[in-house]
Amino acid sequence: MRAGIALGSNLGDRFALLKYAVKQLRLIHEQGDFLTSSFLEAEPIDCPLGSPSFLNAVVELETSLNPLILLKYLQKLEIESGRPANHDYHAPRSLDLDLLYCDTMIMDHPELVLPHPRMTERYFVLYPLAEIRPNLRLPSWTKSCKEYLLLIHKNYIQ
Repeated sequence: MRAGIALGSNLGDRFALLKYAVKQLRLIHEQGDFLTSSFLEAEPIDCPLGSPSFLNAVVELETSLNPLILLKYLQKLEIESGRPANHDYHAPRSLDLDLLYCDTMIMDHPELVLPHPRMTERYFVLYPLAEIRPNLRLPSWTKSCKEYLLLIHKNYIQ
């Protein structure tokens, strides 16, 4: 299955932490293209006042891991990168990995909702995702990734 993963960091050596995450994600990639966006600097949203800016990216890979196992792997990488297992929801973090989608799967589980419910509202996710998958259209989406990006970009400018 093709899985999209958002990467973010706003503590420590952000560039090194994202490079580490990409390297670790390559370990579970099985075949086909491993897609990695460029890195995007973005202001924190809904974080405590004075939080440092984020460095963000998106990766798409092929894996046979089921989504909940993949989520546990992502959480393990976050902890290995210095993020506390118990943390405030919007606290600054060394590494944040969000599972965005797994093919066209729809999932509403207490630990995971797919596709990610706020993905189309987040410029820092849409911009790097549109770089690697501009024509992506997920279940319940009425537009492509690129179209959502253009819409949200227009709203940011106003």
